[in-house]
Amino acid sequence: MPISVALSTFGGINGYLFTSSRLCFSGAREGHLPSLLAMIHFKNCTPIPALLVCCTATLFILCVGETHNLINYVSFINYLSYGVTITGLLYYRKRKPNIYRPIKVNLLVPVSYLLFWALLLGFSLYSEPVVCGVGLVIMLTGVPVYFLGVYWKEKPKCIYDFIACATSVGQKLCYVVFPQIDPTEIDDPSEWTDHSSGRSSFFANS
Repeated sequence: MPISVALSTFGGINGYLFTSSRLCFSGAREGHLPSLLAMIHFKNCTPIPALLVCCTATLFILCVGETHNLINYVSFINYLSYGVTITGLLYYRKRKPNIYRPIKVNLLVPVSYLLFWALLLGFSLYSEPVVCGVGLVIMLTGVPVYFLGVYWKEKPKCIYDFIACATSVGQKLCYVVFPQIDPTEIDDPSEWTDHSSGRSSFFANS
């Protein structure tokens, strides 16, 4: 059994290797992270800058030493984000039911998941309130970073010059460029949603 558990971690590591870098990549595309992280290799289409950032953060954590408490804190943050994501799914299913969705499941699935999530979250808060509280504080540290990096538009010119220089150097070192944008990602959803069939009118007319 221990060997089976150890082998199963390879699948988890493989999944995290893909998802963690794509989170940085998607955040950069939305303007929440430096634009360099939204670039991909011009030939292999790999988000190299995002992968390097995740690799650097991982090496730093490994050098710290004891990471048991940090894993507990981050686990609570991840679990909290899952529930918020499902809540957002239910919100948009109600507010915008006709948006084109490549994958659409019965509402019973997310509702059932949300109920179990709330139950387990309650047990976590009751059994380990300190760990949950510290994890929440760690998550809230991103609020001032958001206001300084994203919300604050009128930054000094020297900051923009530094970002432009770092982006140029990163592009030359990693051979990365901005990816092509899907038209459905920039158009208003009402313009590419076929209300009669629920399919994208963009694909229907092509």
